[in-house]
Parts: sequence; structure tokens; C-alpha cells
Amino acid sequence: MLQIEDQKIEKIRRAVLSRKVKFADGTEVPAIGQGTWHMGDDPENHQDEVDTLRLGIRLGMTLIDTAELYGYGKSERVVGEAIRGLRDQIFLVSKVMPSHAGGRNLVSACESSLKRLGTDHLDLYLLHWKGGVPIEQTIDGMEKLKQSGKILRWGVSNFDTADMKNLIHRPDGAHCTTNQVLYHLGSRGIEVDLLPWQKAQHMPVMAYSPIAQGGSLKKQLTTEPALKKIAAAHDVSPIQLLLAWCIRRAETDGVIAIPKASRPEHVLANAEAASVHLSAEELQTLDRLFPRPSHKVPLDLL
Repeated sequence: MLQIEDQKIEKIRRAVLSRKVKFADGTEVPAIGQGTWHMGDDPENHQDEVDTLRLGIRLGMTLIDTAELYGYGKSERVVGEAIRGLRDQIFLVSKVMPSHAGGRNLVSACESSLKRLGTDHLDLYLLHWKGGVPIEQTIDGMEKLKQSGKILRWGVSNFDTADMKNLIHRPDGAHCTTNQVLYHLGSRGIEVDLLPWQKAQHMPVMAYSPIAQGGSLKKQLTTEPALKKIAAAHDVSPIQLLLAWCIRRAETDGVIAIPKASRPEHVLANAEAASVHLSAEELQTLDRLFPRPSHKVPLDLL
């Protein structure tokens, strides 16, 4: 286990907790949370993953995002172990697969997630992506789960602007709390219309893959000389700079980043990114290097 002085943890924690995003009901969450995709896949990594999540909580990253799909429940079990005894500190998010998103299936899926997580409620429950179940059935089911106390809020994931406009005009659709989508420096399409639309609705965006997925794009982002120069000026890595960019206007734009960290040193680096505040000149440089699209583009997905 990574050894970190309590004084350093407290300093980083204060920085993380200084970056807040507010939901429409007034609930505040840290702008940097913890993603859990692929956690639980390899049993040999189990204790590292639990320790990593617990360290993230100590560092102030108390929003944890998971899903029934991740390892088909294994990720939720890792999270459940990590938050044991800490549940009252956590803003807990899970997601339901579209095939389970209506009627009794939705109730059963939620109850199964709660059992794996070792809790009696979720702070936020998301529809993972659009599917064949009519959205009205999903909304109705989510509202019933709220009434029963099994969830406190609900939202969606991977919905584009037209999908969101259709959603909120359905009965009780305006109760949708958030939309979780892919967003990072190399994928800025949501800035054209989805992000401003959600901002106008007081509906935060949850950004998954905020430091980009592995592969050529991530390499291009992290090896760009000007980006590396900006990172060095802040004494952080290019990866940390990508995360700092994602939450650059988190409080005003309503962006919550949920990077995944598989090891304690990774989650520490994520938390340290909360202390990075980019100047207007630095942001202009990054805008020139990686501009947002000039027109509407299809929503990027993983």
C-alpha cells in the first residue's frame, strides 16, 4: 500500500473538496470522482482496487461510479467492499443495462446492485444507454424506485441532445438529474450543443474517460510538446493536465469527471489534478491544438 503522510492527504483533500458541482436539488459533489470500469475483472487485483477506492475517498473523491455491466456485478462487489463502514460519506452511482430498464426487471436489477454494493439505496441510478424498452417505462420505473427509497435520483448515460430533449418532455422526464457521456480534450463534440443545453437545464454532465482511452489518440494528447510544456509548468504529468482541463470550469459548466484508477498512485495523481488551475493563455493554446468541432457531430461513445 502506498504510504502518504496525513498532512499531504489533507492538503490534497482540501483541494479536491474545493472543486464542487451542484445538482438541481442543491446536492454538491466533488468535480473529480472515481470510475470503476474493469474493476473486479482480475481477482489478483482485488485488494489493490479496494485500497485504491478507499484512498480516493480519503482524498475527497467521494463520488463513486459503477454499473451492473462492469464485470457483470464484480465491479459493484469491489465498490461494496471499499465503502463498507463509509457509506454515509459516499455519493454512490450505478447504472442499469437497457435490457433491464423497464417494469419488474428494473426493480430486480436495482435490488441486485444494492445487494452487491451492500447498501439500501443509491444516490444516483442511470440508464446505461438507450435500448429497446420505451423510455416512458424507464422513467416510470425510476420514479417508483425513488418513491420506494431505493434510489434518491436518476439519470441517463450516452444520450445526445435530441435524446435529452425528447426525454424531458415525457411525463416526469424533467426529473432526470444528469447525463453521463464521453468527454475529454480530444473529444469535445458535446461543447457544441449538449453541454450548453444541459447547463441551461441545471443538469450536470458526468464525463467518463476524461483522460482519454488508451491507444493512438491518448498518445497524441500526452506527447504533444506544447501540452507537455504546460504540464511541466504546473509540475504535473500530461495525464493530470488532461484531467485538470476536463474540470477547468467544472463549477460553472457543471462537469463531473470520473477517471478510473486501478492503483493507489494513480488515484493520488487524479486527486492532485484538482489543484491545477489553467490560465486563459494556456487554455487558448490547448484550444488551438485540440479545437472543439465547429458544428454538431454525433456523440462519441466507448
